[in-house]
Amino acid sequence: MAKRLNNDSSIGDVLKQIIQVNKLQPGIDDVSVKDAWKNLMGNGVNTYTRNVILKGSTLYVELTSAVLREELSYGKAKIIKMINEELRREVVKDVVLR
Repeated sequence: MAKRLNNDSSIGDVLKQIIQVNKLQPGIDDVSVKDAWKNLMGNGVNTYTRNVILKGSTLYVELTSAVLREELSYGKAKIIKMINEELRREVVKDVVLR
């Protein structure tokens, strides 16, 4: 049974508890990572991006350009750092480019 919050609880505390009790964090992280990828990579990369999926702490990015995939593979650590900074917490630990 969920802990009952008193009337003095902030909306943020209530939302955090709802997310925790209903186990919504993985879904929220997935959507947040997709948005971060779109914002950080820009139109050039997004044109060739087919799919972005977060499974656990691994980000799978499906690209339609082999040249772009090779180019991005050199900057995996930077991509991870940029996405985690955008989300303000460590969500992504590895990137797999396909």
